[in-house]
Amino acid sequence: MERWLALELVSTIRHDGDGGVADDLATVQGTTHWIQEQGDLLAGHIPAGELAADENLRRGIIELRQAVRALFARAVSPALPSPPDAHRLMSAGQAVAHLNSAAERELVALQMDWPVEGVPTTRLLSAENDPHVRLVAALARAGIEFLSGPQRTQLRSCTAPRCVRYFVKSHGRQEWCKPSCGNRARAARHYRRQRTATDGGSAPS
Repeated sequence: MERWLALELVSTIRHDGDGGVADDLATVQGTTHWIQEQGDLLAGHIPAGELAADENLRRGIIELRQAVRALFARAVSPALPSPPDAHRLMSAGQAVAHLNSAAERELVALQMDWPVEGVPTTRLLSAENDPHVRLVAALARAGIEFLSGPQRTQLRSCTAPRCVRYFVKSHGRQEWCKPSCGNRARAARHYRRQRTATDGGSAPS
């Protein structure tokens, strides 16, 4: 299954499995663990496996997440956004400005490699020595690339009970982020219909 760094960032706010919401970036240790888990997506940008977060980096990543989540909410509109922060999203203009500002903190040049036996590949050559700046800039670019790419039109907010995830719709009839959410949504729908029938009303569609 394809993974996007921007979606991974947004998904650090998730259902905790017990009816509440968990934040993977709530602590410095949790932030370090999350960065290390993204090593494959950050390859070529930073040595994620060796990078330890501090409080300033944690806050920087959270601010960036707020901007990306605000723009995800805009992308899925007029459908409802993910509920945890829907009541306190920054404006789209602020979010775009924040992403652009974070991305421009790292001066990079696009470089091409073309081996004799092989196909051309590209990489970014950075002039920035601070790995924390490079990480936040890489996350900002990931958000910009995701939101300006074709996957934006397939972005959805999962409507299953208690789910708070965004997901990229992979086929025409997909309504939920994963099968377990679909099972939960269908069970809830069945319960509502049974309850309505018991109460003598008409079942909602």
